[in-house]
Amino acid sequence: MAFEPLDTMEGQDYPLCRQLSVFLENRLGQLLRLTRLFEREAVHILGVTVDNSVDCAITRFIVDDPDAASTMIRGAGFACSENEILVVELPAGKRGIMTVCIALLTGEINLNYTYPLLPGRDRGACLAISVDDMAGAAEVLNSKNFRVIDQSELGF
Repeated sequence: MAFEPLDTMEGQDYPLCRQLSVFLENRLGQLLRLTRLFEREAVHILGVTVDNSVDCAITRFIVDDPDAASTMIRGAGFACSENEILVVELPAGKRGIMTVCIALLTGEINLNYTYPLLPGRDRGACLAISVDDMAGAAEVLNSKNFRVIDQSELGF
């Protein structure tokens, strides 16, 4: 039986950022223990969100050097996974988040979760967004003149 080669996302034409998800026990001081790891390295936390439950918490990070951060986090004994996420620069004014949400709605893109980040350099505030259709969201946001940020553009 012959198999056809699989299509992959390699060569996608939209910018992505890498998000680290760290699983923490729901105990006092665990987030501090995790963030203290960054004191010893030249890795900056640009955005963070914590999703808490009874037994554990999922802490999601966007950093300026995900390879170094992943090695550091795993080396300290934390369970860590990685996935891709979109980061969009917010337009000036008080309705930036709303305009991103409206753009995604017009494209019928489901928003799973979102959190703010400060990407460094001369860039304004940004929003990390997890969606059900990354390519569709990037296309919609670009068509509405939003700036979707690539991992290489993050940091100091």
